[in-house]
Amino acid sequence: MTRPATHIWRLLKWGRTLARHGALRIIEQDRNTPAPVKRLCRIARLGTVQPKVPDYAEAFRACGPAAIKLGQTLATRPDIVGEEAARNLLMLQDSLPPVPFAAIRGEIEASFDKPVEELYAHIDPEAVGTASIAQVHRAVTPDGRTVAVKVLRPGIRERFARDIETYEWAAAHLEALGGEAKRLRPRAIIANLKRWTLRELDLRREAASASELAEAVGGVSGYRIPAIDWDRTNGRVMTLEWIDGIKVSDREGLIAAGHDLPQIARRLVLAFLTQAIHAGFFHADMHQGNLFIEPDGTIAAIDFGIMGRIDRRARVWLGEIIYGLNTGNYRRVAEIHFEAQYVPGWHSLDEFATALRAVGEPMRGKPVHEVSVGGMLDGLFAITRDFDMAVQPHLLLLQKTMVMVEGLATALDPKINMWDTSGPFVAEWMRDEMGPEAFLANRLREDVGTLARLPDLVRRIEERFPPKGGAPEAPPLPPVPLIWDRGKRNANPWLAYPAWFVLGGLAAWALMRLHGGL
Repeated sequence: MTRPATHIWRLLKWGRTLARHGALRIIEQDRNTPAPVKRLCRIARLGTVQPKVPDYAEAFRACGPAAIKLGQTLATRPDIVGEEAARNLLMLQDSLPPVPFAAIRGEIEASFDKPVEELYAHIDPEAVGTASIAQVHRAVTPDGRTVAVKVLRPGIRERFARDIETYEWAAAHLEALGGEAKRLRPRAIIANLKRWTLRELDLRREAASASELAEAVGGVSGYRIPAIDWDRTNGRVMTLEWIDGIKVSDREGLIAAGHDLPQIARRLVLAFLTQAIHAGFFHADMHQGNLFIEPDGTIAAIDFGIMGRIDRRARVWLGEIIYGLNTGNYRRVAEIHFEAQYVPGWHSLDEFATALRAVGEPMRGKPVHEVSVGGMLDGLFAITRDFDMAVQPHLLLLQKTMVMVEGLATALDPKINMWDTSGPFVAEWMRDEMGPEAFLANRLREDVGTLARLPDLVRRIEERFPPKGGAPEAPPLPPVPLIWDRGKRNANPWLAYPAWFVLGGLAAWALMRLHGGL
């Protein structure tokens, strides 16, 4: 187990790195940041020469792969970090220096235990795409197919594991402070970040996600997922069909190629809704570098390392929330939040409905191109603090993706409106899912399923609570020794880590506060 001093040293380095690049300003200037933390931010700036314009990309790059993943996520959230910071962070998505091909060749050969020449007739040594975890090379298979070969960067798994261990340690200490830090649920947020990135670090999982998503969107015309070459895919290498197309961000190139941009924008929105609302399994990294428009106008998606899941009940709630906000039925939206236990029961449902109205009404009656789903969702999350709503990581991922999709669609067609496009889809889905026939079918299926599970349930109860006792199941999150508990045991509580803990705590709050905004 890593010693507390090691964690503190890493946090100290990261905090100082953020300060040197001016990246702590968004924490210091946030009106919700506690005064003691603002004072610590000022301390961290002592002795540093900061640029007039913060260089977030370089700061996150210098902090390591886990911080790079955080920076890539924040690049899609101008509503949190601002337009200037988001543009700066975009450099983390496509502009990282590539690993020399000799190292990439070694990774491929070691993972397959055979020479590269047996796998590919040709592989271009120049990378066509680079990121924090992997890079992509164009290749040709022995049977003549052009493919993309995605290879993990050497040593990335080990470095990420080291960094995330310190994130977990910092999150446990931050959450133990209570108050706003506890409400943000930093341990759960880091657990989700760890789970998502571990999926990215196993390219077999990414390939399986691509295959599953291809099945989920099979009925969506004009949207497709490239086929996986399973014979040339393992945990460190993934081979998939090569995509010939124009990046969705290249608006001028799309116009020059004769594409119908409003139609592409609408198709993109409907493809996302099909994934999130209908299938409950969605591509959660739909930034401009991961979507291409093929010559026939088909949208082709790549990079399936970050995927989101929503169970049926949450999808029904989400559909009702979108529909209720669209129609102005704020009381029903409030009831859903209480039914889902997003809002604690000691709050007033009527007061919460009024708060929702304050978010929704300013947008009603405006021209469709002025109404923003992202803005409305951002307003919804802004009132969570007043009603003690704990952060819901799966909803944050959905919100991030929804804002991202809206931004891409708006860039293609400035007049598009997510409400206008998504309204009929959500209404039809709700009729199918909540109409009388669907209700009876679901109730019958659930009741029969419950009866079928009863014998297994009894057996599991007996296993967990045997007649002669037994140990309960292990908790989902491992215990993390708190440094102040260690101090109590040593009878010298704070003297061991005075300056270390202050500066380390600053870095911990900095990183965790950023994570809390995801």
